[in-house]
Amino acid sequence: MRDEVNEGVAAEGASAPASAPLKSLVYSSTAVQPFDDTQLDALLQQARMRNSLLGITGMLSYRGGSFIQFLEGSEDHIDALMASIRADQRHRDVRVLIEDRISERQFSSWTMGYERMRNTEQRPPAGFRDTFADLQRGDDDLITARAARELMFWFKVRSGAQE
Repeated sequence: MRDEVNEGVAAEGASAPASAPLKSLVYSSTAVQPFDDTQLDALLQQARMRNSLLGITGMLSYRGGSFIQFLEGSEDHIDALMASIRADQRHRDVRVLIEDRISERQFSSWTMGYERMRNTEQRPPAGFRDTFADLQRGDDDLITARAARELMFWFKVRSGAQE
């Protein structure tokens, strides 16, 4: 099956004032019901508009009913957005995997980069490690941080980002 990379639109409000602390947050969640492509596209359109207004940037990955989302922006906006995400009835089991103050954005030009990942019917090769699964588990801080960096790098390479 084909994977799609969709970078989203440039984040016009993405540069927070120099005095505003920036926050980076990665969370995972499980869809209550699987999203089809039309539902995912509607979700992305809504997220991109909201994020552009709030100066939030990041990326979203979806596979087999599970979401992994990277968010970055002002601390207040990220905290408010996470409260809204936790209250959203379309998913459950929201788990914050990484939460840090940052000095520089990793997704400065994306209001919401997106990767639609497909499950494959093929068995993985010997020694294969599933980065997405490592992030979903989130039970070891070192593995979670490594998996987050790997997924971020993979996404940037696939999208051709020049950041």
